[in-house]
Amino acid sequence: MTQQLTDAGRARRWARDLGPGGVVSAAVVVLVLLAALWPDLLAPGDPTAVAPADAYAPPGPGALLGTDASGRDVYTRVVHGAGQSLGVGAGATAIGLTIGVLLGFGAALGPRWLDALLSRVIEVLFSLPSLVLALLLVAVLGAGVGPSVLAVGLATAPGYARILRARAQSVARSPYVQAARLEGVVAPVVFVRHVLPNTVWPLVAVATLGIGQAIVWVSALSYLGLGALPPSPEWGAMLNAGRLHITTSWWLTVAPGLAITVTAASLTMLGRRLSAVAPA
Repeated sequence: MTQQLTDAGRARRWARDLGPGGVVSAAVVVLVLLAALWPDLLAPGDPTAVAPADAYAPPGPGALLGTDASGRDVYTRVVHGAGQSLGVGAGATAIGLTIGVLLGFGAALGPRWLDALLSRVIEVLFSLPSLVLALLLVAVLGAGVGPSVLAVGLATAPGYARILRARAQSVARSPYVQAARLEGVVAPVVFVRHVLPNTVWPLVAVATLGIGQAIVWVSALSYLGLGALPPSPEWGAMLNAGRLHITTSWWLTVAPGLAITVTAASLTMLGRRLSAVAPA
């Protein structure tokens, strides 16, 4: 009973700290996660099943968000596409974070010459717009889902590295880390006990922001025909497929466009709220 009261109090405190916008954003993210993990629960059906006789049907009782050029149900495709869009966003963020962690910790905690070298590399890469850098990498790696995810991950790595370097240096200079060193605690133990835990939480908040950003960028690459291609229900690919019919069948672009916008905005809002309530 005491544990239940404690959990309820903790949940209320989190809801208060996040605020109404953060709570709504968290609810939207949970709904998108549900669609990604169990799409058949929200939209039972085959997102690639064609029905030419039902092509270009407007939104209505038979098709909540209308149908596309092949008669495929747009609502079913949007729900089933959540897994792909969220997956590629999370994959790109994981790649960017992994490289950013290696570069950031190396620059912050390594010798001065390594810090100078990595800092110059980070600054040069950071000076390029991330989406432009992703387009350049896709041009080298080739089109497709895998290359686009890798390209976005590599393009976002300098930003993560810059944030982590500053945070790790701040923690390394903190009084409790200095005290641990004076007590004779070896560097690996200091890193595991003090530096790493105090840099993880900011990364969680930044990663939440990064997934929303990565979803937009990977969708943009798919829209340009450099990522997922039709008949994939990935949201960017759906935008690409519907752009030629935007004046006659507006739902083909509005539905996936809203999915991208609402998901990215919710992840961004949630990430900002998590950053605000993160321990200093």
